Amino acid sequence: MNPRQTPAAGRRSPLRSVKYWLALLGIAALICAAVVYFGRQQTLSPLQQAAQQTQSATPAPTPAPTPTPRTIADFNMVDLNHGWVRYSDGSVRVTEDGGAHWTDAAAVPPDSSPAPVDGLLWLRKTVNHPAAVNYQSHTYPVKKSQFLTDLIGWAQVADDGELGAVLLVTADGGATWSAEVTPDMQAVMDKEREKLKAFEQEMALYADRGQALRVMQSDWALLPDKAAPGDVVLVRAKEPGSVKWEGKTYKLEPFGAGYFTYLPIGMDVKPGKYPVGGAELTIQPKKFETQYLTVTEEMESMRQETDRIAADQKKIDKARSVSAPQFLFTSDFIQPIEGRLTTPYGYTRYVNGKLDSSHRAIDLAAPEGTPVKAANDGIVALADNLYLTGNSVYIDHGMHLFSQYIHMSKLLVKTGDKVKKGDVIGLVGTTGFSTGPHLHFTFWAHNVPVNPNLFFKTTPFHWQ
Repeated sequence: MNPRQTPAAGRRSPLRSVKYWLALLGIAALICAAVVYFGRQQTLSPLQQAAQQTQSATPAPTPAPTPTPRTIADFNMVDLNHGWVRYSDGSVRVTEDGGAHWTDAAAVPPDSSPAPVDGLLWLRKTVNHPAAVNYQSHTYPVKKSQFLTDLIGWAQVADDGELGAVLLVTADGGATWSAEVTPDMQAVMDKEREKLKAFEQEMALYADRGQALRVMQSDWALLPDKAAPGDVVLVRAKEPGSVKWEGKTYKLEPFGAGYFTYLPIGMDVKPGKYPVGGAELTIQPKKFETQYLTVTEEMESMRQETDRIAADQKKIDKARSVSAPQFLFTSDFIQPIEGRLTTPYGYTRYVNGKLDSSHRAIDLAAPEGTPVKAANDGIVALADNLYLTGNSVYIDHGMHLFSQYIHMSKLLVKTGDKVKKGDVIGLVGTTGFSTGPHLHFTFWAHNVPVNPNLFFKTTPFHWQ
């Protein structure tokens, strides 16, 4: 052994150990991390520190699924005002003003039948079922469509996007479509509502639904289409115009959904078939009896006062020259009094052995003072004491139809009064050219006297 060597000389120094230096570096790294962490914590606010702790403790949420767009499941427009829409999520919206406004509802209304009323069927003369519609320069296939009239229609498009939840509307028969009812569309709808109101006004006057639809769907209709001399016929057409009859022209006046005029049949019209507008009228033969009257010379002389008679006739003609432009009645006509029929309509009358005229009225004998009732609603066109007819009343029932009541003992109405069916307008008497208490009663159509028996317990709209 070398003497110069000591026992420690054979060992290696710790500074030369790898483990030493690795441990030292690890301690240094921990010290640096701690310094950085605590330094950052000092710069964060308490709210930021709490949020940081929450984020570290709460796992990240799972992204929510994308919701399915709401679409229309079904809809129905009941009429021009009412309708509903049911959506795919079960919600329901309703309208009461033709789609101008919609409100939420708990469920589909129970009285929402899809079948249109008669008036809508009449307004919808064509059937529109578009396969596709154009909206905002795009074409969409149609899932369901519904046209209430030829102009007003609704469409549900087959689209899963935003448009699938929109009900499109048209007011020009499908030429253009909109997602809302515009003011221009509202104006068209208002006009269609007026047409529907006119249809319902007229339809209510017919005997039943079948007759109403049969007449109103015809281009021309005659009520009735068979008549006799002295009768009167109600003419109806779909379009405005006029008809010619016995050398006269009768203008068709608008009412309800059509155009009307009365056609008086003269006593001398021969049996046969006659064209009236686009229809055919059959005149059947009828025989009238003869009546002979004997009157005093004083009464006979009354008929010689031609000036007074002519002056009264001017009053009568003036009163009957103006008539309400619509039918003023809505129900059956009644007989003005219950009396004994002394002279039927159409009798050929001889007075003191001389041919006088045809009796174009009926005479009903009754005790003097018996109340005389208005045959139907109307306006008193004339109430006056006239020379030959005595106390006389003419009631306008519209469309140039007047009822006449004469020889009364007292007048209980005045010119211009509005009367209802059954109102007492006077009392039975024997004024004027009369041989005893009775009511001389008839109807005048366009200043032509016509058979009053046609009207009792019915109306011209019920004639078949």
